[in-house]
Order: sequence, then C-alpha cells, then structure tokens
Amino acid sequence: MSVVEDFAGSTAAWLSQNAGNIIYSALATIVLFVFYRFSKRQIDKLEKQSLLDKTASFILKRVFQWGSFLVLVAFVIAQFGIQIDLIAGLLVLAGGTVIGFAAMNTLGNAIAGLIIMTSRPFKIGDRVFFDSKFADIDEINLIYTRMVTPDNVVISVPNQKLLQTEVENYGKDNVVRRRFSITAGYEEDPERVRQALLEAPGAVDGVLSSPEPYVWMTDFQNFAMEYTLFIYIDNPQKIQMIDASVREAIFESCRLNGIDISTPTLIRSVE
Repeated sequence: MSVVEDFAGSTAAWLSQNAGNIIYSALATIVLFVFYRFSKRQIDKLEKQSLLDKTASFILKRVFQWGSFLVLVAFVIAQFGIQIDLIAGLLVLAGGTVIGFAAMNTLGNAIAGLIIMTSRPFKIGDRVFFDSKFADIDEINLIYTRMVTPDNVVISVPNQKLLQTEVENYGKDNVVRRRFSITAGYEEDPERVRQALLEAPGAVDGVLSSPEPYVWMTDFQNFAMEYTLFIYIDNPQKIQMIDASVREAIFESCRLNGIDISTPTLIRSVE
C-alpha cells in the first residue's frame, strides 16, 4: 500500500501546489472556447447575409479554431513554467523519425492547401471534373480536399495532387456550354439534320433558350458527316442528367425525322 499512498500523496501535493495554475488554465479554456463559439456564430451570420461565401467562411472558422488552440497551449505552458527548450527538444527527438518519412509529403500538401485557399481555383459547392469523374467540392482542408461524387462517394484528394493535375471547374451556377456529336450519311440533307438536332433540346429541362442552341458541321469522316449540337445550361450539378436527357431527345428527334445516325454506311452499301 505504500506505493499507492506515495502516489496519492504526491498527486495531492502537486494538485495543492498547482491549484491556482489549474484554475487559471481551466478558465482560459472556457474563455477561449466561448470566444471561438462566438466567432463561429458571427462568421455564420456573415455567410447567411452573403457577406462571406462558403469557402471564406470555412477558412476563417479554421483559423479561429487553430488560433484559439495554439493560444491555449502557450498559456498553459507559461502557467506551469514548463521550459519551451525542453519541450522542443523532446518533440524533435520523438518526432524525428516520423518527420523524416512524412514531412516532405505533409509539408508539400500543407503548402498546396494554403495556395488553394488563397488562390481559390474552386470553392465549396463547385462542380468539378477531376480524374475522369464529376464531383462536388465538399471541404478544403490544409492537407486534403474532400469531394463528393454523384454516387455519394467521398473522395479525399491530397492538395499537392490537385495542384499537379488539371481540374475542370464548372462552378455552382455558371452558364456552361455542352456539346453532342452525331454522324449522318452524306446522302442526308445537312439542313434537315440541323433542324432535327435543334428540335431535340427544346423539351429538355435545364437547357437554356438564351444563349440559343446551335449546330455546326464539325468533321468530314470517311463514310459520314459529323454534326455537333451545342447547348447551354446553368446548373452544373445536374450536368450528367441533362446530358442523358439531351442524348435521348436527339435519338428520338432523328428517329422521327428519318435520319439514320448509325455509322456502318459502308456495310449497307456492300450488302
């Protein structure tokens, strides 16, 4: 029992000796927590009043969160009289191996995260095309950027990779041009093909009437002519759904107008 008694006595003596420091540290924790919550509410109000966008609001919250934490750590260290040099030495000794293996990537991702936050190539809520897939920007952190695909799959991408890869930003409510190509035989009247293509998007929800859809003759292929329909939409979040609806409308319009959009003209001529 002597070991337990010694431990209890030492603990009681330490608590008695540092009671003031513990109370001050607890009060500092409460004050900083209240300050952070108050700041967070004010930022939310500014966001609701459209004085801050979602990305700026998120970044400010993170700054206040980490700033409050660092101030608290510094205050506690000062209260208990812990030597900064000793702590720094222990951290260097304990983290040397980890830093040796991970610092390069972590530091690179952190710098890339700061660049993304300041240059803002995209914002939270934007629809982007990245790594051959569509996704919505959900969160921009210091190390990772989180995206959500239309399948509701969460993707966490290291920020360094984002800076090294091409990211197509369609925005949140930008006006975006889409294109749809078909091939029709050389025997088809080009004006009739144009009219059939222009009729297609009229009944599709999400296609803008201004700017108006238009059709270009875009290629002379070996056995068919390529026509491309251009449309405009202002809801990038529905881009895949609108694309699918327009393709269905094009197929139906060409079928009703008797335009064959299949490619094997050569096979038909041989038969």
